[in-house]
Amino acid sequence: MKKKKLGWTDLELTRIGIGTFAIGGPDWHAGWGPQDDNDSIQAIRRGLELGVNWMDTAPVYGLGKSEEIVRVALKGVKGKPIIATKCGLIWDDKRNVSHRLKRESVLREVDASLERLGVNVIDLYQIHWPNPDEDLEEAWSAMSDAVKAGKVRYIGVSNCNVSQLERLKDIHPIASLQPPYSMILREVEKEILPYCKKHDIGVIPYSPMQRGLLTGKYTRESVRKLDKNDHRLREPYFQEPDLGVHLAFVDRLRPIAEKNGKPLAVLAVAWVLRRPEVTAAIVGARRPSQIEETAGASDWMLGQEDIFEIDAIIEEWDKELKVKREG
Repeated sequence: MKKKKLGWTDLELTRIGIGTFAIGGPDWHAGWGPQDDNDSIQAIRRGLELGVNWMDTAPVYGLGKSEEIVRVALKGVKGKPIIATKCGLIWDDKRNVSHRLKRESVLREVDASLERLGVNVIDLYQIHWPNPDEDLEEAWSAMSDAVKAGKVRYIGVSNCNVSQLERLKDIHPIASLQPPYSMILREVEKEILPYCKKHDIGVIPYSPMQRGLLTGKYTRESVRKLDKNDHRLREPYFQEPDLGVHLAFVDRLRPIAEKNGKPLAVLAVAWVLRRPEVTAAIVGARRPSQIEETAGASDWMLGQEDIFEIDAIIEEWDKELKVKREG
């Protein structure tokens, strides 16, 4: 698999990394419905067999479960992958999740993640959400101290805007930014990607397949059949009036994927990877077959003709979505 250096760091990442959001199971507010733990473990191991060399997780995914699954999956594996995890979302005994970026909380989270993951050092430690905003610098300083203590190699952020990045960069170098980015969510192209390029900050987008919507595997009927605990049912992308427009958009992309002999999921990921500012993309996998499908995006470069065609489809889709929303 092709690799790319993460910003100014010495981390060489394969162009896709394994995302573990969905393997946290259904028992939390952003669950994806029932999940077989053995499927999760086998998906991770299959990704590593295919050459993926990094993975992204977070304590809040399943309220600790995702990190624990990663530990089990890596037991006995030679050549451990690069591991990225996060801080800033905590939960109480009643499983209520809240945002917290106070120093003592962040340092406590570092130790808890080290234990759950079963590692001595975290390769990339990230602020999950910049909330509360007024505590951002305090959390970043605590993370910097974790680096000095040898518990973390590099620190980065997720879901931050340019002004927030500006506030942090002089406290400690920013290794990476993890933003949402897909054909449907393209806001990062305006300011964030150019800023990261200028400051040599690695970019590792999440949800390039828009939580599965861009894989071409959903219809109105299959969306209605999603498990009641699947958080996607509460997302506007999976609700009307957006859903119908998105499904039509995906159908227009099919000929491009078919022409290239690629699955739609691979087309969606490759489109994100086309940007030179992007280091690698996070692709979720709940079963081995899913990572087997998307692994092909790592070494496929979209042709310019295909990019122009997709741009035209996106432009038309933007207009249709606006009309639908305006009613």
